[in-house]
Amino acid sequence: MTNSAFLRVLNGERVNPPPLWIMRQAGRYLPEYRELRTRAKNFLDFCYSPALATEAVLQPLRRFQLDAAILFSDILVVPDALGRKVWFVEGEGPRLEPLIGEEHWRFDEVERAIQRLAPVYEAVGRIKGSLDANTPLIGFCGGPWTVATYMLQGQGGDKERARRVAYERPLDVDRLLDLLAEMSARHLAEQVKAGADCLQIFESWAEGLPPLQFERLIIKPTQKLIQRLRQIGVATPIIGFPRGAGAEISNYAQRTGVTALGIDTSVPKILAPHGMPVQGNLDPLLLVVGGTALESGVRDVLERFSGAPHIFNLGHGITPEASVENVARLVDLVKGRA
Repeated sequence: MTNSAFLRVLNGERVNPPPLWIMRQAGRYLPEYRELRTRAKNFLDFCYSPALATEAVLQPLRRFQLDAAILFSDILVVPDALGRKVWFVEGEGPRLEPLIGEEHWRFDEVERAIQRLAPVYEAVGRIKGSLDANTPLIGFCGGPWTVATYMLQGQGGDKERARRVAYERPLDVDRLLDLLAEMSARHLAEQVKAGADCLQIFESWAEGLPPLQFERLIIKPTQKLIQRLRQIGVATPIIGFPRGAGAEISNYAQRTGVTALGIDTSVPKILAPHGMPVQGNLDPLLLVVGGTALESGVRDVLERFSGAPHIFNLGHGITPEASVENVARLVDLVKGRA
């Protein structure tokens, strides 16, 4: 993929205009996605259908000149594969049977869990075979702490319950994070084996942690995940996205082993080590608002990261309310066609 601007940036090259992809670019803002979603009984079935997942990935690429594709799946296939019941409530989000309140935490073996995720890896292969030669495919997983939070409290929202149990049951939580680091490394390795060209770790809930907890719950598990991935033999670039990390973001970039740093909307300037590729960080609301606000926001991001290897993206996932026309306008602005 010598002509892939996305992979060239991940190798440390400054490309102008920067490559562009959008977190959750396959999603509910697209009418064709909403129709496709009706073909599955529930969201997990959608994720486990290689045919539906492949079609979801290809839909935004047919509309927009995007520089990378990303696997259609969910970070919670990992606890589902480990034997924890996962389901999705329409309009509310994911639910799990919470570990909090259980005296003994039991999980299925990693080998069995990987076997259960075979449909995901089949989807990776199908997607890769459907892309043109210069469109790389991103595989992904959730960060260990983000996935653990869902498992501990059974849902998203306020993370206070998960943080509290991390203090109250430190050995159990540390073992859970070790398990998730191992499972996630194996999960990512299988995606690379199936055809993924790059990987992203979504640590969506890195916010609000004091330094000692950030070290224990974010830095160390991510280090273990990436070290294990490299030990397996995976040399693929890895983008780390510690959403809400704040002042800890440079620490995360320097110590976890990530290749590139995804930054959220709140990060005002480059905080990555010198030369590290940066990904981000347009406010997703601008794809709802559009107009001059969108134009100003795009110009601001392009200017702020003009001195670094940069992948243009949002500071979080695109929202269902985003306008298809505004996404097309974004692409034109970034590509210099407007």
